[in-house]
Amino acid sequence: MNRGTRLAGWVIPVALAILWEVATHYGLAQGRLMPPPSRLAATAWSLARSGELQTHIVATMTRVLAGFAIGAAAGTLLGMLNGANPWAERLLDPSIQALRAIPSIAWVPLFILWLGIFETSKLALIALGVFFPVYLGVLTAIQSVDRKLIEVGRVFGLSRAGIALLITWPAVMPAWIASLRTGLGLGFMFVVAAELMGASEGLGYLLVDGQQMGRADSILVAMIIFALLGKASDSVLVALSRPVLCWQDTNRLRL
Repeated sequence: MNRGTRLAGWVIPVALAILWEVATHYGLAQGRLMPPPSRLAATAWSLARSGELQTHIVATMTRVLAGFAIGAAAGTLLGMLNGANPWAERLLDPSIQALRAIPSIAWVPLFILWLGIFETSKLALIALGVFFPVYLGVLTAIQSVDRKLIEVGRVFGLSRAGIALLITWPAVMPAWIASLRTGLGLGFMFVVAAELMGASEGLGYLLVDGQQMGRADSILVAMIIFALLGKASDSVLVALSRPVLCWQDTNRLRL
């Protein structure tokens, strides 16, 4: 992918920002509830100069990454167990699928009651949000492995461990990476709910503080930073996954 292709994704947001700046500058639109980019940049600079913005970013990213690590590890291991063992799936999967249907916000009062309002409850909520897509992705991918590939491995005398390492896991890897990307995105969504639980710092706290103070600029700055951090984190995950997916000969690689 050349540099021009990578920069193409910035065309629409930059064009919309310029149009809104021009519209508010010439009085074609009001900038009170939807401040123009120049005011958002001034607010972001003010928060950064005071150190407040960096504090919020570090707090949020620490929670997201820690919760993501816990949820992704648990989802991967349980997905592998239930995907490889039909008895484990019959025993555990119905309960997991039922829990998956519970809205995220419904867990907040329960986690506060169980774990308090400090970091443990926040990490638990984020990990829960990451767990379900990773678990479902791994489980579905293992169950979707072509049976003929397994039979070929047995013909060549591979043990169960050899089949798992040389056939099943490479076949599962693309779906696993996709489920990790989905889980990471949900981690950023769940951190907002987590930071409603008595947080005094974090981008979620900045959102709530902006709402209470009637500051649309603070709310939008927090939302934009959420978007940038989420995109950057996803790009890092994609870059880290390239070496383990280099064996793929897909149509996208030819574009």
